Amino acid sequence: MKIGALFGALAMVSACSMTIIPEGAAQSRSAPQAPPQDGEWVVGDSPGTPALSPPSYRSGVPLFRPVNSAQLVTIGDDPTRATGAGIALGPDIASLNLPPAKAASALSSFRTSCSSLARREDNSGLTRGADWQLSCDAAQRWQDQDAARFFATHFESVQIGDGKAFATGYFEPQIRGSRVGNAQYRVPVYRRPDNLLDVDLGQFSEALKDKRIRGKVDGTRLVPFEDRAQIDDGALAGQGLEIAWAQDYIDLFFLQIQGSGRLALPDGSVMRIGYAGQNGHDYTGIGKVMRERGLLADGKTNMQGIVEWLRANPQQGMRIMRENKSYVFFTELTGAGPLGAMGHPVVGRTSVAVDRMFVPLGAPVLLDMAHDIADGLWVAQDTGGAIKGANRFDTFWGAGEEAAVIAGGMSSNGQALIFLPKGTVSRLVAARQNPGQ
Repeated sequence: MKIGALFGALAMVSACSMTIIPEGAAQSRSAPQAPPQDGEWVVGDSPGTPALSPPSYRSGVPLFRPVNSAQLVTIGDDPTRATGAGIALGPDIASLNLPPAKAASALSSFRTSCSSLARREDNSGLTRGADWQLSCDAAQRWQDQDAARFFATHFESVQIGDGKAFATGYFEPQIRGSRVGNAQYRVPVYRRPDNLLDVDLGQFSEALKDKRIRGKVDGTRLVPFEDRAQIDDGALAGQGLEIAWAQDYIDLFFLQIQGSGRLALPDGSVMRIGYAGQNGHDYTGIGKVMRERGLLADGKTNMQGIVEWLRANPQQGMRIMRENKSYVFFTELTGAGPLGAMGHPVVGRTSVAVDRMFVPLGAPVLLDMAHDIADGLWVAQDTGGAIKGANRFDTFWGAGEEAAVIAGGMSSNGQALIFLPKGTVSRLVAARQNPGQ
């Protein structure tokens, strides 16, 4: 690759149609999306609904009261990150009566990923890597059964903006697949192509900080990578990129939306695959497209109805799926997983996807939702293309039928607090008042 050509392409990026995306996402960072309509859910990057009827969860006793908006302090001028949205100290963590089981699970997950948290840059602007070192060191020797005291000892609760949260759910699906392609298994599952580039534009311009693009080099130009239709039509065929083959295109399409999953192989074994990259094109939710065009009958706007329509109208259905130009690449997972945006395994009922511009990846998050099943302590270990804005969360429920049902029913409003190292808010306020220090 010619370095001069890449610099030239970067200089032209504002004038071309190439997608500018945050890392691990396929959409621009804009205002947070409105909550889905009744019966709609979000899985990883996409709206949809479950094929099974989810259990009903109703609100109970609130875990905490929202902070008065008059107490919010704006630390920065950028509204696209937490410091510009306003922050305020929340209630003392010792007073929150954290459920012991949830606190223990959160401590275990925090312990797993906190080493990365201490090393990485916090895009939200709330913390520095060194701020987490004390709690990371303590977590290694702290007993899980005393997890609530760990969080009360090392953290303070912080409300971002008004704290009004919206949470959805995602899970790890399983579809039929094979390591060998044949007449029954014809849909390729591709690994990430070597020529797919991730470019951090912030390295070239402060105005493009936290912006990234994906593409490939063509001669002296950086150009968009192939979209879904081009890949479906064979753009990557013959390059040895296939790690497996799926039996059904629609099944793989929805597994790509989740970002990870399992292939049930012909010999009865299971192959686990995880997110390895995305082609850089914008994500389009086909459920919304189909509703807007009046293609789905009343009572058929859920995932079951969408899949039913796609199978009944294969040619038109393929054209609609191709309108989602985003395409996800996979890698085989042989250890614990699936892996989240931090490169660590996400854990069912404990890991949550967030917008890293508002929540430090690796930070504990306390949710108090109308669907009580999501109440309690989570750890921010993943991101998603549809998970944008302050207090927007996507809860991970693991694998299997129960996980699918719960994730499908998880579309809930509530309140959220972020746990940050003690002294974070006072340090930020002091820095705002004395910018020269």
